[in-house]
Amino acid sequence: MKFYNTIIRYRFWLSLIGLALAILVTYLSGFWPAFILYFISVIGLFSHFFVGPLRLVQEPMEAGNMEEVERILAGIKFPNLLYKPIRSTYYTLKGNMAMMKQDFDGAEKHLKMSSALGSPMPEAEGANKLQLGMMSLQKGDFKQGESYIRAAIRLGISDKESEAIAYLSMCQIFMNKREFRAAKDYFRKAKACKPTAKQTVDQIKEVEKYISRIPG
Repeated sequence: MKFYNTIIRYRFWLSLIGLALAILVTYLSGFWPAFILYFISVIGLFSHFFVGPLRLVQEPMEAGNMEEVERILAGIKFPNLLYKPIRSTYYTLKGNMAMMKQDFDGAEKHLKMSSALGSPMPEAEGANKLQLGMMSLQKGDFKQGESYIRAAIRLGISDKESEAIAYLSMCQIFMNKREFRAAKDYFRKAKACKPTAKQTVDQIKEVEKYISRIPG
């Protein structure tokens, strides 16, 4: 695995060296003796631009090394050349990194670009829509927020914590609209997710104090 990651890390420069050697062999011995060098070099350059180095992101992300993740993403100079699903992942990661820095405008921009491309996994696209919905709610755009969160729920959300947050957000949207029956229904769905994160649990307790006094 480490050897493969090293190849990916230096693939571009190794491909250029291979191409230079292929040209030299062609000059000395002709094209066919150099064919394998041309082939490997072209495949290396193609995969560098078409696939990119996103495989290298997994290890630093698991280690919580966000500076290394950011460095790897910054090394992608031509993201529009990436294969479409990989490009979508690239923009999702850029959006998440921007959110960590509280750059909400940058996060929204990148997440929208990812959403427009779609995702090979509906759950990943659902998480993307949920993030866009939460940002819209923070800006006070409840109509757009509801649209994004509905889309997230429809696509599916991979973890129960995020699903609970989606249902709680819908509950609060419908309470603001004074559609209390729908608000209670979403609140029951949020509780059914049985979230364990303190922030989500505390939010459920706060909403429950208010919603329990609403008739119907």
